[in-house]
Amino acid sequence: MSIPFIALTRQYASIKDEVDAAIARVLARGRFILGEEVAAFEEEFAAYVGARYAVSVGSGTEALHLALWACDLGQGAEVITVSHTAVATVAAIELAGARPVFVDIDPASYTLDASQVEAAITPRTRAILPVHLYGQAADLAPLLDIARRHGLRLIEDCAQAHGTMYRGQRVGAIGDVGCFSFYPTKNLGAYGDGGLIVTNDAALAERARLLHQYGWREHYVSSLRGTNSRLDELQAAILRVKLRHLDAWNEQRRALAALYNQLLAGSGVTTPFEPAYSRHVYHLYVIQSERRADLQAHLQAHGVSALVHYPVPVHLQPAYADLGYVPGRLPVTERAASRILSLPLYPELTEEEVHRVCDLICPVDK
Repeated sequence: MSIPFIALTRQYASIKDEVDAAIARVLARGRFILGEEVAAFEEEFAAYVGARYAVSVGSGTEALHLALWACDLGQGAEVITVSHTAVATVAAIELAGARPVFVDIDPASYTLDASQVEAAITPRTRAILPVHLYGQAADLAPLLDIARRHGLRLIEDCAQAHGTMYRGQRVGAIGDVGCFSFYPTKNLGAYGDGGLIVTNDAALAERARLLHQYGWREHYVSSLRGTNSRLDELQAAILRVKLRHLDAWNEQRRALAALYNQLLAGSGVTTPFEPAYSRHVYHLYVIQSERRADLQAHLQAHGVSALVHYPVPVHLQPAYADLGYVPGRLPVTERAASRILSLPLYPELTEEEVHRVCDLICPVDK
């Protein structure tokens, strides 16, 4: 039995008629940029997360970039975040002209350790950027308290957290601004790139909307310097279809994760932790193993694809050596990076396939 890490064709098969009809609707209308599909999707997604405003953009990285840009952080600004994340988080900070300042993660949730944030604040700090990694919410309450006391922006990286709950509220609309990616493999994925910014701040929303299309308040007249970052009509139409299924898909992810947890109990691997404050949506199902390389090779040899998210923390990557971090600076992050392994998990994965993966793991890691 071959078990791919992700199988997007299975999902398409399950909603083919709806998706095909949505695409045909756009093609028949003949408008492909910033039309009624984009406007409707922005409204529907804002309502889904409980935000007043949504601005769609070209990718998740651009969502973070434009959100930071809209916050007008100023020259020499510092943004506190994690090194255990996709490099896109840090790339967006630097695109906005700011410097990332890394804080270690909580060893159980893999998210920003709020207890270490205050010590990292300097007179140049302008924002805190927690990452809701793997579908798990960062602990936002203490971060919000720190941000308010120090006059900082709180920007949520929700690229892997479509539908994740924090204390009964969907992430994204809890801080000053939330940023989502619709990369095809996400819980809510397009058939190409796409991203979106949500906020309850009218001024931030207006500035983000101006920035995403050349600063235009009226066509061809730039009221400020912006860029071109737009979600197209085809992707918006597809995402509108998928949004209707998102909660059901997330429930299936949770059910499969629970089955993994049950079958891997006593196996020797560390299974994901769900704090009381969070409702995990399992964008990724991430275990830890002391013998990660052997386990990954064993699974691969038996047709199971398992990946590492992420093998090299950003602070230790060659491109970011000039930030001045050295091995040992973020010990929890570095330990996690050496042990983590993502197993196949998507709504269309079968229980038989989960049993097969776990049967392969248990003899190796006991």
